[in-house]
Parts: sequence; structure tokens; C-alpha cells
Amino acid sequence: MTDLHFGSRLDDLRGEVDAWLNEFAADNPLVAAVDRGTSDDTPLGEPRWYVRMVGDEKDFITVWLTLGQRTLRYETYVMPAPEENQAEVMEMLLRRNDQLVGAHFSIGQEDAVYLRGEVPDSALSADELDRVLGTSYAAVESIFRVLLRLAFAGRFSG
Repeated sequence: MTDLHFGSRLDDLRGEVDAWLNEFAADNPLVAAVDRGTSDDTPLGEPRWYVRMVGDEKDFITVWLTLGQRTLRYETYVMPAPEENQAEVMEMLLRRNDQLVGAHFSIGQEDAVYLRGEVPDSALSADELDRVLGTSYAAVESIFRVLLRLAFAGRFSG
């Protein structure tokens, strides 16, 4: 097994993501914020970025990009754990997963709903980063209102 992220390789990947995010955010009315830091949940402090975009159905969609040993992982928080109609919510998410490329809805901490995916670092490019953010944004926007009304039906009734 080789160590891919040492020295110039890691710098190149960071630079590629930084450059693309700077260009993506410039004069883009959907981008509310972009920031870079490191992941707190690993001893290596993996490079991590977040991109906060303004949505229509969901006020904000924040996508976390984390550069791992061999992949760029991405995730966005969709909504808290469903209070009602859990089986229907899970069925809807599983059916939607079948339509997604490179991403999937999943259950995370506290049973909250997330959209997650990853790409190998060898496939990292401006086009792939654009696809990642576009897929994340579109997937959340297209299902958020329906999920919310189903998962929290009692809050919307009369």
C-alpha cells in the first residue's frame, strides 16, 4: 500500500480544490460562504472545506468536502430524524438513491438524514467538483420539502 498524500501530492490536491472553490464562489449568488480547515475527528487533521449555498426549498445547503488518504468525501446534512412515517421516509430515500450518481442518502448520528458520497482523488477535477456540488444541491432541493412534510406531518396539520 502506498502513501498517496505526502508532500507535493497533498499540496497539489489542496491547491486544486482551493482554486476551484475560489472560482466557483466568485460572483456566484448561490454561494453564501466557503471556508477551509481540518477535520477534528481524525488524528491526521485531514484538509476539509465547507461550501454553504442558498437554497429555495431548504434555506441553506452546506456541503462538507474532506480530503482523505485516497478519496475526497462529501456530505451534507438534510434533516433531523423523522418523527413520523419513518418507513415511508426511508423508502423514499432508498428509491431516490437509485436515481443518484456518486452519492447516497444515509442515516447518521442521532438518526439524522445525510447525503454522502466520495470520489477517488485520481478523479478529482474541476468538472468532478462541479458535479459533486451540483448533485448535492439538486438532490437536497428536489426532495427536502416532501421529506419534511412526511417526516414531520403533525407539525404541518392544522
